[in-house]
Amino acid sequence: MKNLILLIISSFTISTYAQEKTFKAACIGFYNFENLFDTDDDPEIEDEEFTPQGKKRWENNLYEEKLDNMAKVVSQLGTDITEDGVALLGLAEIENKKVLEDFVLNEKIADRNYKIVHHASPDKRGIDVALLYQEKYFDYSHQKAIPLLLYKKDGSRRYTRDILIVSGKLDGDVMHVLVNHWPSRSGGENRSKAGRNSAGKICKNIVDSLYQENPDSKIVIMGDLNDDPNSPSVKKFLAAKSVKEQVFKSNVYNPFCKLYKRGLGTTAWRDAWSLFDQILVTGSLIENNNNGYAFYKAEVFKKPWLLQKSGQYQGYPYRTFVGDVYQGGYSDHLPVLIYLIKEAG
Repeated sequence: MKNLILLIISSFTISTYAQEKTFKAACIGFYNFENLFDTDDDPEIEDEEFTPQGKKRWENNLYEEKLDNMAKVVSQLGTDITEDGVALLGLAEIENKKVLEDFVLNEKIADRNYKIVHHASPDKRGIDVALLYQEKYFDYSHQKAIPLLLYKKDGSRRYTRDILIVSGKLDGDVMHVLVNHWPSRSGGENRSKAGRNSAGKICKNIVDSLYQENPDSKIVIMGDLNDDPNSPSVKKFLAAKSVKEQVFKSNVYNPFCKLYKRGLGTTAWRDAWSLFDQILVTGSLIENNNNGYAFYKAEVFKKPWLLQKSGQYQGYPYRTFVGDVYQGGYSDHLPVLIYLIKEAG
């Protein structure tokens, strides 16, 4: 009879009948911060509502409370498995680098010394994507932004968020992280789907190009996709597979398909959940042939205190504003996480 062996992954324990091994764990996350704006009026973007004189009466005390609320969430991401928390965190709906510089100094997360990779997108409201990382895990190399070129019927450009590519090494593994915030469903899902389909196709092209440059690359695609895992933008144009056993080195695997089928989501509307926030990985993080990091599991971070406790939106994500009425919550999205593990040396 085989002996029961306990494998220890940081503070997390799992049971198996396999050979005894010890693993290291790294947590990667994504979180839509729901309009993290400073209080200044930037004449280059449409941010007037998030000023003291704007519709939302966005005063400094509200800004500081928002920073503190978001730091509370981030301080707890991933800590069930690794005491260091989330090693890399992609972000959406942040106004500029300054708000991130203020954020990483918050006392709830300051000891992690998060470094910032930020790109100013041409979005008319000025909301950007970014990546935070802990140098303990990630050795940053370079960044690149790929524009999503969309056009209106009159031929003028429709500006949206660029795709941010951050490259480096995760504890020695060559890794590229694609941070996305795909076009919204404004005007309806069908009328707006072409923009998200284009984004999915571009991400697939980026993955193929990175693999041509280095077949050993490990690639993570994350973001607020404004589509579910079974939407054409993800399933067809990004060509993401839902069955891990069918994924090979250069394929894309979407672990959030299983969570979506179980009814989990990250944002709610009209009493229905959508799983717009996702983290996908390439097959090189499934086929682990070099003793580096490999995919372990995915999670929607859905704690009771992140949900509205009463009223019309009871059970929805506890957000900062409903319309122009301040709620004092966190975000209208829930964070998502994946965990990677590797044998400890």
